[in-house]
Amino acid sequence: MSDAFDLTDCELGVATASTQIEGGDADTPWHRWADQPGRIVDGTSPRRAADHWNRVEADTALLAELGIRHYRMGLEWARIEPAPGRFDAAALDHYRRELTGLREAGIRPLVTLHHFNSPGWLEDRGGFLHHHALSVFDRYVAVVLDALGDLVPEWITLNEPNILAEKAYVEGVWPPGRHSLAEARRVMEVMAAAHIRAYRAIHAAAPGARVGVAHHLRVFAPAVSWNPLDRIGARAGEYVFQTALVRAMATGRFLAPLLQPDGVEPGRYYDFHGINYYSRSAIRNFADTVMPGTPVNDLGWEIRPEGLVEVARWLHAAYPGPIYITENGTADAADAFRARFLHDHLRAIADSGLPIERYYHWCFTDNWEWAEGESARFGLVALDFETQQRTVRESGRFFADVIARRGVTQDAFDRWVAGREYRR
Repeated sequence: MSDAFDLTDCELGVATASTQIEGGDADTPWHRWADQPGRIVDGTSPRRAADHWNRVEADTALLAELGIRHYRMGLEWARIEPAPGRFDAAALDHYRRELTGLREAGIRPLVTLHHFNSPGWLEDRGGFLHHHALSVFDRYVAVVLDALGDLVPEWITLNEPNILAEKAYVEGVWPPGRHSLAEARRVMEVMAAAHIRAYRAIHAAAPGARVGVAHHLRVFAPAVSWNPLDRIGARAGEYVFQTALVRAMATGRFLAPLLQPDGVEPGRYYDFHGINYYSRSAIRNFADTVMPGTPVNDLGWEIRPEGLVEVARWLHAAYPGPIYITENGTADAADAFRARFLHDHLRAIADSGLPIERYYHWCFTDNWEWAEGESARFGLVALDFETQQRTVRESGRFFADVIARRGVTQDAFDRWVAGREYRR
């Protein structure tokens, strides 16, 4: 098999999230959480991050320099609505200038309305634990559409509701630090309803817009293939973690353990499917582990490129439609294997035969990686957090070359990928 391949049917871009790159002192659950000792691995907070709020023009220029034509970005709800029903015109103007600058640079924005973070005042009221959050989210969406909708052709309503439920309401390692399966179920149910309402609102305001969800999807496999408990655990984990939620958000049909919300009718609530894919879950005794001897990244996550196609194939078979890989990347501080990671995942896409129209690499630049703080390095662009100096990594140069040439050439493979091996 040749090391080179064509990618003319899949547009390439990069992804970011507002809390993780903007910096600043918004009142959010994550800012509060980071102020509590021991919550963040390295003790940092999102107040510094990549200082993108003050460096939008320079970052847009760097995106353009790398040939990026598709950019997934987020809005910080707490900046836009710092108090209930009070909207900050300056914040909306800032995002309007950012979107205008992207479009002038020839970069098509994909905008995320909610990426793991809410205003602090909503968290004080229980966040998405309660159905009253739906009307609050409706209000926020309506204001954003009115202020920015003419500049945004594509929207992601919510990012990874299942991860938020797992980390914040089961494991308790994200705010608000709860340990309740019942609350996790309720959060997924309410967020699914919020997506459906936002989908309708966006299409009412802009019928031509494309709207989807960024789903976190994993391959679930028994750690020991012949062990019946591992096999049952893998099937149960997959259903509870992603299958039931994807069905609810795509079709408005809520099956156990999710309850059908009032006012949600069955229908089609996606124009594309967003997939955030990182790894595989090896289930041993109902616990999430890693298959022994497999390649891993700096965080110990298994690297398995074929898994991206496995989850995309399942999703497309169940709910046909265009697919965007809205996040895919790896923690690799030394940039030792990121180019190979990119090559192998893009190769899997090219060979899949699936309607994968977009690939957004996570992340554009090193960022504040939630509970990992500044310690996990996902960027195509290296960031010195102290000086805010940006330096394009060799993997970033490789990605820029793939974009320019609409695929991987043998010369590019030989220069950036050959000889780079995964760690084990």
